[in-house]
Amino acid sequence: MRFDRCKKLFADEFSKLQNTKVLVLGVGGVGGMCVDCLARSGVGKIVIVDCDSFDITNQNRQLYSEEVGKSKVEVFASRYENITPFHEKITKEWVEKFDFESFDVVVDAIDDIPAKIEVAKKCHEKLISSMGSAKRLDPSCMVVQDIWKTFGDRLAKKFRYELKKNGFSGKFDVVFSTEEPRCKEMGSFMGVTGSFGLRICSLVMERILS
Repeated sequence: MRFDRCKKLFADEFSKLQNTKVLVLGVGGVGGMCVDCLARSGVGKIVIVDCDSFDITNQNRQLYSEEVGKSKVEVFASRYENITPFHEKITKEWVEKFDFESFDVVVDAIDDIPAKIEVAKKCHEKLISSMGSAKRLDPSCMVVQDIWKTFGDRLAKKFRYELKKNGFSGKFDVVFSTEEPRCKEMGSFMGVTGSFGLRICSLVMERILS
């Protein structure tokens, strides 16, 4: 059966996963890997949001990116019956209108700072957020920490600054890297982007099972 080995690992707690609802914002190199891991691990309901379609330049790091030209969220939904897709652009305004109440865990795998800030303001109690995974080679430099304790990551620094400007003082976990960027351009390596996604998935599982 599909989840036999998951049930052996999680035992009686597997039912918690089946009854959980997770929202993943962004299904690129980080978010896509996280979604795939969640779906394969028995999470009952996964809602995913992204406005992009697969491009040939995604193929160095993004799952199912061979489906060039197709909506990323629709491709994931075609593979897993427990995924509900929303092909929508995640902006500050979209976040303001979206209802986060029904979700047990929210994963932020987007790059847009205003949208990330609004997500944190609306649901930081259930949030796990990804910082910068591009331009890096060493997944062992990945760290999980409270947003206010991050260091060595430009996206996290900008995020902290803007959160303070917005009067936000809550706490939530983020995944970031202490490795110095290896290039100025937006280079990327699946060994790091994928590791971010898998680590976030494991954090989601830990939170559900706790």
